This record gives sequence, C-alpha cells and structure tokens, in this order.
Amino acid sequence: MRFSFVLSEVLTGLRRNVTMTVAMILTTAISLGLLGGGLLVVRMIDHMRDNFGDEVEVNVYLSKDVSGTDKDCQQQPCAGIKANLEQDANVEDVRWENQDQAFDRFQRVFAGQPELLQLTRKDSLPATFHLKLKNPDRADVIVQTYSNKPGVDRVEDQGVFLERFFGVLNGVRNGTWVVAAIQAIAALLLISNTIQVSAFTRRTEVGIMRLVGATRWYTQLPFLLEAVVAGLVGAVMAIGGLIGIKAVFIDNVLAEPIAANIIPRIPLLDIFWPVAPILIGVAILISAITGYVTLRLYVRT
Repeated sequence: MRFSFVLSEVLTGLRRNVTMTVAMILTTAISLGLLGGGLLVVRMIDHMRDNFGDEVEVNVYLSKDVSGTDKDCQQQPCAGIKANLEQDANVEDVRWENQDQAFDRFQRVFAGQPELLQLTRKDSLPATFHLKLKNPDRADVIVQTYSNKPGVDRVEDQGVFLERFFGVLNGVRNGTWVVAAIQAIAALLLISNTIQVSAFTRRTEVGIMRLVGATRWYTQLPFLLEAVVAGLVGAVMAIGGLIGIKAVFIDNVLAEPIAANIIPRIPLLDIFWPVAPILIGVAILISAITGYVTLRLYVRT
C-alpha cells in the first residue's frame, strides 16, 4: 500500500468537504473540551481531598459574651469546656484561638479584599476551639455532645462543608459530561455524514480502483483516516482550549481563593497528563469506530 497515495486521498477528501470537516472538527473539539473539563474537576476534587483530608477540623465556637471577656480561657465555662475536650477520647488535639487571633487570621486570609475587611468587626468573630479528631468519622459525636453546653454558640464539622462543596463540584462535573455526551452524539453524526458524502463524491475513482483489483480495505482506508485526522485535530484544539481557559480564567479569576488555599491550583501537568492522552485516545477510538461502522453499513466501496 502506497502511503503517499493514501495521504493524498485523505487530504483530498478533507478539502472537498471543507465545511463539513470544519463543523466536525469544531463539534469534536467542544465535546472533548467538555470531557476534559470534567476530568479536571475530578482532579481538583482529588487534590482537595489530599490537601484537606488530614486537616479537616471540628470547630467549637463560643458565645459572644465568653469570646469578649475571657481571652485566655481561664474562666468558666470556657475552662471547663477546654478540660472536657482535652480529656475526650475522640479528640486528638485541641487548639485555642481567642477573638484577637481569629481577627488577625481573618485579616491575613482576606488581605486582598479591603471592602470585606472594612465591614467586618472583631467582635463578630468568636473565640474558637479547633479540634483534630482521631477518627474524622466520629465528628457527629462531638457535635452532639458539645452543641448544647453553656458558653457554646455552635459546633461545626468542616467535613460536612467539604462534602457539600464536593457535591457541587460533582454536579458541575456531571452536567459537563451530559453536555459533552450530547455534543459527542452530534460529532458522531457529522463524522458519519462526512464519510458518506466523501465516499459519494469519489464513487467513480473508487469504482475504477475496485475494477482493477484494489481491495475493499485499500479503498476504504482513506475515508477512515479522514475521520481519525479530524478527530485528532479536534482533540488538539480541545487541549489548547483547556490550557487557554486555565491561563485566562482559572489562574486569574480564581487567583484569590487559590492563594488562600480554598481551591487547589490546577497544575499545567494535569492537562498534559492524564487529560491530554485520554482526549487523544478517545478522539482516535471514537472516530475510527464511527468511520468503520459507517463504511460497513452505508458505503459500498
């Protein structure tokens, strides 16, 4: 089989149906881009679980009167709560943070938002016991035990917030994949139609080749490669789009949450590995399968 002939046939087919080829490439690129976005969300969730999994705390917030009058937690009921927490079998470590320390930490975290700093008063931030548990799955026991104690305003499990946040991210991921699936169906139909049109426009040349002894595989291979080439171009465009979105949107718009370690930074390496190989592999596989099925069912060459 002459490689130059097959290559020339592929290029000829792409040129003859340029509008359908462009539509196929763009639809494939959008579909793969959405798939890649969903994969990046999965990677973000994994990074967040790795970063925050061992740092999830249960916070015991004290009431305003206790927070404002007992800076060193030497009086009741603060001292009694602290003693109970230190003796609790479920608690591994207890860290006390008074109102001044809480306000200082708030100013450091939100240093880039002066409007928020101006609106926040020190007395609105309660003194807090930060608890690290031996078993994070037992956080509900701490919440139930200390929520109604005198001097306690509320008890919050950070793990609950994280799971809710992960749930939102999972919802975004699932929605992205649904739209990607719809776009993928459109891309498959375009690939199938493009191959049929391409085969129809070259039916005379293919018929002559068959008469002189060319095999069916030899005459069908250029059409199959057209679909694969278009899929690869779409995959490259999708990868470029993800890199652009990361540079323009994620790194700039989400710069402050990333700097505050609220949202983990998405390394460029996450796009090149494993997202890029997955997109390229999916593009080749789907294009090849769709092209083969179309040729077998609809094209008699």
